[in-house]
Amino acid sequence: MQKSLRMGAAHRLKENPLLKLKSYGQSIWLDFIRRGMITSGELQRLIAEDGLSGVTANPSIFEKAIDGSHDYDDAIRQLAGQARRALEIYETLAVEDVRAAADLFRPVYEATGGRDGFVSLEVSPRLAYDIVGTLREARRFWAALDRPNVLIKVPATEEGLPAIRQLTAEGINVNVTLLFGLPRYRQVAEAYLGGLEERAKKGQPLDGISSVASFFLSRIDVLLDPRLEKIMQADGHAKLAATLHGQVASASAKIAYQIYREVFESERFRALAGRGAKSQRVLWASTSTKNPAYSDVKYVEPLIGPDTINTMPLETLEAYRDHGRPALTLEKDVPAAYQVLELLSEVGIDLDRATQQLEDEGVRKFDDALTSLLQTLSQKYVEIAADRTD
Repeated sequence: MQKSLRMGAAHRLKENPLLKLKSYGQSIWLDFIRRGMITSGELQRLIAEDGLSGVTANPSIFEKAIDGSHDYDDAIRQLAGQARRALEIYETLAVEDVRAAADLFRPVYEATGGRDGFVSLEVSPRLAYDIVGTLREARRFWAALDRPNVLIKVPATEEGLPAIRQLTAEGINVNVTLLFGLPRYRQVAEAYLGGLEERAKKGQPLDGISSVASFFLSRIDVLLDPRLEKIMQADGHAKLAATLHGQVASASAKIAYQIYREVFESERFRALAGRGAKSQRVLWASTSTKNPAYSDVKYVEPLIGPDTINTMPLETLEAYRDHGRPALTLEKDVPAAYQVLELLSEVGIDLDRATQQLEDEGVRKFDDALTSLLQTLSQKYVEIAADRTD
């Protein structure tokens, strides 16, 4: 009986679509972290059974984790008793969780030669337009985490670009976040290469540095689909707009991957790779489906390819485990992807302006999330204090 159960479990793992993605060169990361997942063994189970190889975190994720559980009550009580402010409490809790998660992923990091097994922590969104502040906080988090398999998240704002270059030059791993537009992606890749070249000129090692460029997807369709729907209800370009509806995010991702290949298959990068440099992998972020009319794996299925990462919220991960259909899809229909973006202008949509709007809104949303998180921490402390006096 026990042997049969073991064979059945092994068979289920073999058929797991999430594990199949690894054979196509795509890593799966989780867009969520909570202390209870670490302490209960749930995160370790996802690593063992689903091949999970990384985690990302930001203030919004921590706000959900802290507000939605009692995992942090004892730690908040202890830190508040030390007269810590809400921001200090958040940073302490975040660093503790990221370090603990990084330790769980350390075997993955070692097994992949430092290519995978990372956990990310984001600099304050209030520093998105502050180069000096971003550098200061990124260095502080990097030192506090003290793990080789962590990434410091820096937004892909115009001000973020020199910070990405400088941090890379200093040997700090960077996860470039809030990336929406293709021209900005080229700048991000250039900043990474520039940082590597600065290190190379100084004779410093390149082999220990890792970076990812996180391209946000579903938010693109959330912004543009309503505009296309208005055009679909009017005369003139209705049929054309209908062919573009729900297609822009995936098309952008497919073209971003072509840019990735162009940059990291170039002679410029090959010279750095000869000294041990790793490419800056593209990471598909914001992959949960917002429109219920779409497939719940819409931002997974068409974007599977080598040297990529898909960071999924838990619901999307579970959906793909249940009914995903792994296949090499990322470089299929690339000409059609270029056509989608070219035709947007024919229906009056400026994609570059739209992606700049998304970047601006993204910074504000992350800032709002941090404000909400700090309010949640303050309220948590009040509730804990009240429980203690009852």
